[in-house]
Amino acid sequence: MKFKKVIIPLFLFGFILSLVFAPVAIAKKDKKGQEQKVIIIPKEVKDVFQEGLSTKEARLDIPFTIEKHLYLPARENLHSIFLFKVKNEDLGFAPIEVPAEPQAQEQKEEAQSVFEETPAKLRANAHVFLQFNTLEGDTPGELIKEVYIPVNMEIDGATYIPDEEGLYSTAYPLPPGDYILSMAITSRNLDKIGTQYFSFTLPAPASFVEQLETTPIFFCRNIERMSAPETKAEIHKGFFTYSVLKIEPNMDNTFSPGDTLDILFFIFGTQPDDAGKYSIEINYEVSKGEEKVIRYAPQGYESPIVSQPLPMKKTVIIKTTKGEETTERKEQKDLEAGSYTLSLNIKDNISGKSLEKLIDFEVK
Repeated sequence: MKFKKVIIPLFLFGFILSLVFAPVAIAKKDKKGQEQKVIIIPKEVKDVFQEGLSTKEARLDIPFTIEKHLYLPARENLHSIFLFKVKNEDLGFAPIEVPAEPQAQEQKEEAQSVFEETPAKLRANAHVFLQFNTLEGDTPGELIKEVYIPVNMEIDGATYIPDEEGLYSTAYPLPPGDYILSMAITSRNLDKIGTQYFSFTLPAPASFVEQLETTPIFFCRNIERMSAPETKAEIHKGFFTYSVLKIEPNMDNTFSPGDTLDILFFIFGTQPDDAGKYSIEINYEVSKGEEKVIRYAPQGYESPIVSQPLPMKKTVIIKTTKGEETTERKEQKDLEAGSYTLSLNIKDNISGKSLEKLIDFEVK
């Protein structure tokens, strides 16, 4: 089965690895050249963080959950992606107020007395704060970074459902290490503060000398190329960004018949040849229990970053018997509903190292 790898062409590889956000300053110099601390996270939020940091006890003024942590390479750092869920109403979406002339305002008030208007656009009114501390065993250690992210997003008022829980993302590059993230979502005036704590580890790419390893392998619903990379942390609904890529993840690994398995990941521990070129081969198979239902043709890659669409089509043999003569023909059919496993057998042709990965998914 042949198919094209079109999402991340080779020329983007070097550009993607050069991704790095503009650093968030947490110190500045006064007139005498002395360093002064800049307040990134206000005291009200810092105090709440401190109360729950050792026990990871969340504050639920604004309930939210951190669903998944992904990471991809970014220069000497790793681009850490945090996917979280929160209800629309807890992000404080409100109609965008447009200043009106007095007469126009009176007419608007009269109209609203007759029926309730549906605002064309709603804007979120919230803040997000991130605090990264090192983690030594189970004990929070040194403060590494503070990040402030204003929630600047608008949604269509006609489709707004207050209690609908949306998937959101934020990201920040960090060096390898063990961390605990303290995350807060607050109202505009800080009278509501919701917090969560999340422990995670970022591996050192240089440590993979004797074996191969990958970043978390995930499925994508859609990948688009943006005109320019983001240079600061942002909040996005339904997608995250990585360099010039806008990526909509498939969080629950569920698909419909006829969909495509679209995976994205990076391979650590591969080696280039003397000319600086990589040679990687991956064999993909889909199994249902012990039965192999799809075996794809081996795929070759010239970079350690892999973006691969895999059509969910299995080949079936149709036998037809007429009299004493039996003929066979092959047909492509969609996978039926059920639980499946995608296996990846990865081999670095330069070093000879190999690795197997398994990912479960479901067709509904």
